[in-house]
Amino acid sequence: MATTMGRRERKKAQTRQALSDAALRLFSEHGYDGVTVAQIADEADVSIATLFAHVPDGKEALIFDDGAERRVWLVAAVRERPSRQSVLEALRRCMASRGPFTDDLPPELMRKRDLIVSTPALREYSRKLWVASEGALAEAIAAESGRDPSDMTVRALARYVLEIPELAGTEPDPLVAMNAIFDLLESGWPESPVDEPPTR
Repeated sequence: MATTMGRRERKKAQTRQALSDAALRLFSEHGYDGVTVAQIADEADVSIATLFAHVPDGKEALIFDDGAERRVWLVAAVRERPSRQSVLEALRRCMASRGPFTDDLPPELMRKRDLIVSTPALREYSRKLWVASEGALAEAIAAESGRDPSDMTVRALARYVLEIPELAGTEPDPLVAMNAIFDLLESGWPESPVDEPPTR
């Protein structure tokens, strides 16, 4: 039975990968809006029913994983950080090595990253995957700071961090924009710009 299940899971993974590869290829060649679900299914040599069985959320989900891996490395960044490193610094370093914030990616991942950043529907789906990690990240932050996971400030911090890829990812220099947001989160909002005296 274990061998049969293993084979079945491998087959599902192969089909899922074929769909992802086909979608990325077609989106890159024709643009996201110029490609239909039927074309992707045909390119991957599967039926439309099979496509939706593997990816019920539709074509915008085809080039993403389910978000589980994202949750794992976000939580690990918090829990496994060096003893003197703050939670926010750990998350900053973690994000800086991924997605729109690094150019140190294999060509295939760079192509996928650029497609996501330039396509509103894919950016929005990516944002949903980020925000879906809020509960897990809030729990990790709470555990490391001695607070209750339901504390609004913990949940807010987790949400703010998870919104950074969408906010900064399309800026001319995403890494600079990301760092500016983390600087703000670490220091708090100033009463007035630091280089201008307050007005009365």
